[in-house]
Amino acid sequence: MKKSKAIIYLIVFALVLAGCGLMSVFGVGADKSGSASSIKLGLDLAGGVSITYQVVGDEKPDKEDMSDTIYKLQQRVENYSTEAQVYQEGDDRINIEIPGVSDANAILEELGQPGTLYFIAQKDSAGNDNYQTGYTIDDSGNLVPATTLNKSIDELIEDGSIVITGSEVVSAQAGSQQDKMQNSEYVVSLTLNDTGTQAFAEATAKAYAAKESIGIYYDGEMVSTPNVNAVINDGRAIITGQDSFEEAERLASTIRIGGLKLELEELRSNVVGAQLGSDAIRTSLIAAAVGFALVVIFMIAVYYVPGVAASIALCLYIALEIILMDAFEVTLTLPGIAGIILSIGMAVDANVIIFARIKEELAEGKAVQSAVKIGFSKALSAILDGNITTLIAAAVLALKGTGSIRGFAQTLALGIILSMFTALVITRFLLNAFYALGVQNPKAYGIIKEPKPMQILSKKNIFFAISGLVIIAGFVVMGVQQGKNGAPLNYSLEFVGGTSTTVTMNEDMTIEQIDADVVPYIEDITGDGNVQVTKVAGSNQIIIKTRTLSVDEREEFNDVMVNNFDVDEESITAETISATVSSEMKSDAIIAILVAAICMLVYIWFRFKDIRFGASAVMALLHDVLVVLAFYAIVRVSVGNTFIACMLTIVGYSINATIVIFDRIRENMAGMGRKDSLEDVVNKSISQTLSRSIFTSLTTFFMVAALEVFGVSSIREFALPLIAGIICGTYSSIFLAGSFWYLMRTKIGNKENTAK
Repeated sequence: MKKSKAIIYLIVFALVLAGCGLMSVFGVGADKSGSASSIKLGLDLAGGVSITYQVVGDEKPDKEDMSDTIYKLQQRVENYSTEAQVYQEGDDRINIEIPGVSDANAILEELGQPGTLYFIAQKDSAGNDNYQTGYTIDDSGNLVPATTLNKSIDELIEDGSIVITGSEVVSAQAGSQQDKMQNSEYVVSLTLNDTGTQAFAEATAKAYAAKESIGIYYDGEMVSTPNVNAVINDGRAIITGQDSFEEAERLASTIRIGGLKLELEELRSNVVGAQLGSDAIRTSLIAAAVGFALVVIFMIAVYYVPGVAASIALCLYIALEIILMDAFEVTLTLPGIAGIILSIGMAVDANVIIFARIKEELAEGKAVQSAVKIGFSKALSAILDGNITTLIAAAVLALKGTGSIRGFAQTLALGIILSMFTALVITRFLLNAFYALGVQNPKAYGIIKEPKPMQILSKKNIFFAISGLVIIAGFVVMGVQQGKNGAPLNYSLEFVGGTSTTVTMNEDMTIEQIDADVVPYIEDITGDGNVQVTKVAGSNQIIIKTRTLSVDEREEFNDVMVNNFDVDEESITAETISATVSSEMKSDAIIAILVAAICMLVYIWFRFKDIRFGASAVMALLHDVLVVLAFYAIVRVSVGNTFIACMLTIVGYSINATIVIFDRIRENMAGMGRKDSLEDVVNKSISQTLSRSIFTSLTTFFMVAALEVFGVSSIREFALPLIAGIICGTYSSIFLAGSFWYLMRTKIGNKENTAK
């Protein structure tokens, strides 16, 4: 690159960076698209809509039916936000909280009255029409299709015209397929349970012979009247005729919401304010600024000119992440802010790998330009393998996970892709431009000596023993806590439910005032800092969620509110609420994590041509999960929604560090002779990547430590175990992963202790 071109390119880049920065702050157009202010915010940051449904009927609903209904409702409301929550209130009520929306009536209209979906035959057994399809004039004077029932639902049930109900539909998904003319068409795919399969087979056989349709009736109107073009015996049906994917998704969503086992009716709906005040956002931004400043100072102090390039690239990374989060409509919560701040620290990782390689090439006497080129080339495989492995996990979690897990996966995937782009493209461009401008002294790029190999493997039994003792201690503490408190961990409301108390205050208080004046009293009563407060918009009502309160604690709660805030005791109502993380969501999360681990194992096996690399990486991940679990148990950190995000972050962080070491082992094995000891190869590889492992951990630690120092309590509960996870992930990558692989290599399959 010539000097004149470098100047032009840098000016263009500066303009692009400034443009992205301004867009991330101010946005584009009246709606400020692309700015941080236009990103969807979760219930904790921006408030939203709270809707309570009651089960129709006098009998107490079955627990299994309630659980199934909650799970299906959760899937439905995630169309509005991945952070939406559905949980049980009392014995026969279900509460829905949807962040980022303010029109309760619009949500209610779209949701309808869940549990009123029927598949109706066109004609009854006597050949009479059950419904008629025609046209009518709407309010705007337009001619629109209209379908009317000739009988009541009770009459249709009595004469057997109801083919199946929504409760017999297992799933309904929008999609596309090729028609007979090879044109793409939008469809809805249905899967039925065993009972529905048999009934539908009989009904479609009759309708197909008579060239009739089976109408889908929901919430007082016919939503679709598809013709039956074949006998459907396998319980899998395709509904065609949708003009767009959005139309297909609306029909699929309607069928899913109508496929609930229980019929629900609206009991109440409120617009609620943010659970956290402006102080939470302000302190998080302070933490981000402090952490970012520390990372920049560290990178420049250690890597000189490359550190400057990485810091500039990191600025573009942050701006692009904000713009793309808005573009992909990712819902941002307070833990999400923490995740982004954490990703800033992790985004430095690829740069650290590259810069370490450049330093090695310079130490061997290479010219700066050659060292930069070779450094990027040699670092590429480690960067790609580490990030693709984590990206696979993110993809599995996005497809199989639910709720906050899916939101976490989206943010993680976005961060991975952006970090690779900024490191491999932007940082490289900046280094080449700086060189063309005359920054060509090797000392400006840093030079290191070949590190003396550490004898890690000779002490592997000591490291195994340390890890084993920590894990065992964790299980012992969990056993003691199980016997003492009935639970091995300090589960929060999201996992075990609790008590929701609605209080009408005598004055209109802000969330900051409630946190400062009211919450401390509640924490004294419960002996627990896990208190969640929301405020009903346009009223003096506040909703306080705590762990399950005993009768005595409820009385003490009432006394505190009456004596200290002059609240009318009659205005205080308390209800038991279920966990927002249902058993189905837990099982989905476990399945997603297991599938992700298997996929990572297969990918590492494919890339390294040795399943022992993959197995060792998974063993290191399992170690990290168990150690952090022990940390949660011993320190009694609250286990809530952030627990899952924390564990997933640690898994992604750890696998990245392990892959870097394995990549160096693979490289050194290819370049060393047969007489070289395999133990020496492993020790040398760990030593060569040691600076990367430590420096990446430090930059990530800076960001998380800033959260711990400046963040609000909920952020600190996320940051503290992450600090433990960073330390643990670094430890396992350096002291355990290579040892696991060495033992497998020498004890399983190939028993020769030489490099090949």
